[in-house]
Parts: sequence; C-alpha cells; structure tokens
Amino acid sequence: MAEFGPTLCLMALLVVLPHTTHGWSLTGDVWRNSILLESAAGVYHRESRQGKYNLTFQEAEAVCRYEGGSLATPEQLLQAQQAGLHNCVAGWLAGGIVGYPIVKPSNNCGDGHPGVMTYGVRHNREEKWDVYCYNPTKKQCGGIFTEHVREFTSPDYPGYLDRQICYWHIRVPFGRTIHLTFSDFQLEKDASCLSDYLAIYDSYDDVLGFVGRYCGTELPPDVHSTGNVMTLKFLSDASVSDRGFRATYRAVQHSKNHQELPDLA
Repeated sequence: MAEFGPTLCLMALLVVLPHTTHGWSLTGDVWRNSILLESAAGVYHRESRQGKYNLTFQEAEAVCRYEGGSLATPEQLLQAQQAGLHNCVAGWLAGGIVGYPIVKPSNNCGDGHPGVMTYGVRHNREEKWDVYCYNPTKKQCGGIFTEHVREFTSPDYPGYLDRQICYWHIRVPFGRTIHLTFSDFQLEKDASCLSDYLAIYDSYDDVLGFVGRYCGTELPPDVHSTGNVMTLKFLSDASVSDRGFRATYRAVQHSKNHQELPDLA
C-alpha cells in the first residue's frame, strides 16, 4: 500500500466511484454536474510555502480561514473527486482526518482504487501534511478544466497578487492529448525561477512528468502532452509581481498531426 511518512500506512478507502449518483452524469470519462468544474465542488488543495507536507493541523486551519474557507470534510472531498479532482498528495481534512482524492489510481497512488483515500483521524495534530480547503462561494485560484478548448489566465490578470499558489488540472477525454500555448507571459525573473514561476507537468499532479519551470517575459514554448491530462502550478512570492500570463489549451486527436477537435457546445 502507498505510504506517506515513515510510520504511517493507508488506513481505509472511504468510497469508490459509484455507477450513478444523484445530480451527476458520466460524460467523456469525466464526472459532471451543474456546478462549475473549475471550482472542484468548492474544494481545493493548498500546501505550505515551504513545500509539501509542512502544515500542522492548526496551520492548515489557518490557511483555509485566511482565504475565507474552512477545512473540507471527507464528504466534500468525495464530491470534488467525483467532479474530477485528482491529487496524489495527502492533506488535512475536518476533524483531523488526513486523506486525498484519486481519479486514476496506480500502485503508488490510491492502492489501485479510485475514491477518497484516508489515513483516518490523526491524534498527533503536529504531524505535517498539506490541506484541502472548502469554499463554495469564492472563486479559487486555479481549477479543473475539462472543455476541449479553453483560454485561462493567472489570478487577477493582468497583475497577480503576492503569495499565491495555484493549480490548474486539465483533463480531456481519453484518446486525446493537450496542446498548450501562451499569448502573454510576464512573471518576476530570477536566474533559477524560484521567486515567481509557472511549472508545467505532463501528469495528473506535480509529482511526475515535469516539463519545465518558467519565469521572466519570454513566452514558454508550446507544450504537447503525452496523454489526456496536464497540470500547471503557479507560485508568487512576497515581493515583486508582474502582469502574469494568458494561455490557451486545445484537445487534439492523438496523432502525429495533432488534429484539433471542435469546441464543446
């Protein structure tokens, strides 16, 4: 089973995907309902500015509260998972539970089952994890995109705020790949792109498939995914900010010619 930490083992599988759920439908291998998928049912992932697995339970509560939200419950995380939220990173939930949502399981992620995986209630609240917050009324930075064609921008474009961490998860139907292009790109520049940056991953998350990390004013190169998923991570520090970026992705046929699909109605 997957492990997160030297002494912790996977405790339970809360739920696997049902064939039908009230208000939901399975279209193009993506669960959909009337809410906007980019809000992921109001649930979103956050990490410490020091990197993964650096938040105690109290710090995790403070992160969600700072953004006007609260810790997500396991039930809320399940709704987001059914909307397509996949993140193989364990985070604090309400009640001191630690878990993560899995759409496409693997041997190292989800123990071979889709659903919400949980380590149960953690009695040591000083353990350090990431966090899943819940805020259904406020548009969060980042999101889940499933359209065949979509343009999107950095938060508050043109002109992003300090101390932002945003994730965009792009998922198109199986058998298609993703063509990502940029029409504007202006981030704080430093030699290692560690102050403000956009990182791109050819993967469901930011663990595998690293493509590149970009900053400054030069447009990143076009990116073609190898599968039907892509993840982008945007981070800004506490000092200099700039315009941000504007990008467009298109779902294309999985072929040498990258034939584009028509826009969704």
